[in-house]
Amino acid sequence: MSITIFTPGRTELSGNHTDHQQGRILASAVDLGLTAVVEKGSGTRVAIESDGFKPFYAETDLLDIIPGDYGTSRALMRGMLAYFRENGFEIGPFSAKMTSTLPSGSGLSSSAAFSVMVGRILNELYNGGKADPVFIAKAAQYAENEYFGKPCGLMDQLACSLGHAVYVDFRTMEIDPIIADFGSMGLTLCLANTGGTHAGLDDAYASIRIEMDGIAARFGKKVLRDVDPDDFFAKGWSTDERPVRRAKHFFEENERVPRMRDALRAGNGEEYMRLMNASGRSSENQLNNIVAEGAGDTKLAEGLELSAKLLEGKGAWRVHGGGFAGCVQALMPPDLFPFYKQEMEKAFGPGTCRELKLA
Repeated sequence: MSITIFTPGRTELSGNHTDHQQGRILASAVDLGLTAVVEKGSGTRVAIESDGFKPFYAETDLLDIIPGDYGTSRALMRGMLAYFRENGFEIGPFSAKMTSTLPSGSGLSSSAAFSVMVGRILNELYNGGKADPVFIAKAAQYAENEYFGKPCGLMDQLACSLGHAVYVDFRTMEIDPIIADFGSMGLTLCLANTGGTHAGLDDAYASIRIEMDGIAARFGKKVLRDVDPDDFFAKGWSTDERPVRRAKHFFEENERVPRMRDALRAGNGEEYMRLMNASGRSSENQLNNIVAEGAGDTKLAEGLELSAKLLEGKGAWRVHGGGFAGCVQALMPPDLFPFYKQEMEKAFGPGTCRELKLA
């Protein structure tokens, strides 16, 4: 007998590169995602078929980390199986046929959705639903960090696993559901995919965490959340140093997140857009995650520049997610969206700009 399981993608609303420093984030699951039709198997083989890709496999008794598999779905699958087993949960063979409504390169976190999907399958087939969403999210982060080779935080996995809008403080693990209803605020949220590729950007992403960790280490701390912001700003740093700019972004963004949460709760679209633009400027000018060093891909920068021209004084725009390539997240009155969509698609191609519905 088969079962059908859905796992949503996610969008980051605020907290750009704060999660890996035990900071605060706002994120939400979206109405797009992965659907799997699953059956229990026999023996030791896990098999997944996905539209447009060759089937891939893992064996439940061969779960070592394989560096040659870094960056592959097979590695994520093996990592999820290993984490469940190592933490006392049952694992077993299954076959799944998977379909996706997540557009390629959309920045809606397909890798996190995939990992969470594997966790949900194991939970339903072999564990009677005993694994809670936070455990599944942590398993997915482990799979990405250790098996996939990506030093990500927990934001993407947690939003996909919880399945709704959420405020999270990773220091205290406060997880607070949020109603993020932009429609009732008279606003339209959208993503514009500028078409750049994330391939080859692992070092660029890793450098953000490494440089933030390096600033924390100057204070004898492990992560920036351990550092008193007053102590950091009292140093009188030179912002010519990129690690200093990135740390400054962390402290300012970390304080901005609860203010954006409160603006959502109050239905205050004007304040939310003001803070969203501040977040975007900080990512561009301090976090510096728009154009990777030595890369010729400037599509994301072009998308942000065009968004500024189209929305200045009328809406908000920011880099979405990890950066260096991918999407612009924008927020505007509904009557402006058709024009924004038209102009962004003139620049980046048909179908590249779409309204985003939160779960």
